[in-house]
Amino acid sequence: MADDRQQNTRFRPPASRRRLLAAAALGPVLAGMPARAGALPAGRADGAPVEPVRTEPADWTEVGRALGRTGDMRRYMYHTGFPRWDLTIFSHGVRIDPALALGTHVSFVRYADHSSLLMGDTVVTERELQGFSDVLHQHGIEQTAIHKHLLAHQPSVWWVHVHAHGHDPVAVARGLRAALERTGTPLAEPLSVSPPADLDTAGIDAALGVEGYADDSVYRCTYVRRETITDGHVILPPGLGATSAVGFQPLGGGRAALSGDLALVAHEVQPALKALRRGGIDLVELHHHGLTDEPRLFFVHYWAVGDAVSLAKGLRPAVDTTNVVPMPGGVV
Repeated sequence: MADDRQQNTRFRPPASRRRLLAAAALGPVLAGMPARAGALPAGRADGAPVEPVRTEPADWTEVGRALGRTGDMRRYMYHTGFPRWDLTIFSHGVRIDPALALGTHVSFVRYADHSSLLMGDTVVTERELQGFSDVLHQHGIEQTAIHKHLLAHQPSVWWVHVHAHGHDPVAVARGLRAALERTGTPLAEPLSVSPPADLDTAGIDAALGVEGYADDSVYRCTYVRRETITDGHVILPPGLGATSAVGFQPLGGGRAALSGDLALVAHEVQPALKALRRGGIDLVELHHHGLTDEPRLFFVHYWAVGDAVSLAKGLRPAVDTTNVVPMPGGVV
């Protein structure tokens, strides 16, 4: 056996020669491969991260047309939401409002090198997940996370984070629309809903130290990381990919279902988990949302039901373990 191995390796070319031969063989194949929508452009020659630039709604007209819905500007981000009004989901006896945890949200950002970045979070049922994924792959849109945002719920739903970076945002939008069409996601403009009622929003704001805002029928508070966050070679604008979101769904009598996530770096994870549990808040999931963020971010999702102000007070110590600043009214 040993002699056979020696005989087999005796005539192998050196490693450098093997790499050269492999590159020569692959060259014609790679030269003919089309660029994928999710592939990152080259970036700046000096190696510095590329900064986002301001845009206007008119800059995204064709993207909106491709998605089939007009979005809104959130500073640097062109945002479009697709709430899953078609789903009736119960978790721990609570019917989940789409604005609380069942909304698909996607954002496009333009950069100084004229590239565009898509980042988003999509909601699909378990039966829709594989076909949805297949269409994303066909259009070069990457999946950076597949996970849960709720504890036990029926029917089963998954949250898929999507990512694409290139120079043709309209093509990316068309690919995303094609994937959404493989699901039951309502693609028409969403219906208007009543603002959150029967919540002590002033008490929530005071407890959390932030000015919240109505997000359809849910009351929401948000924070952003203090650090500059990069994704590959681009800088993420505040509010994209590094946000701690808090949602209160009114249940009547001042009570609410609390659902959201905290954006954390590694050394903050354990203190935040312990603080959540001390506040009587259930842990749902701990995971990543991206693949190439720096500093590396973790997200812990949580859940609780009770008096809304008491929930806010229980959540505040966990927020305070993280390096975030309030995002008043959801706007940086």
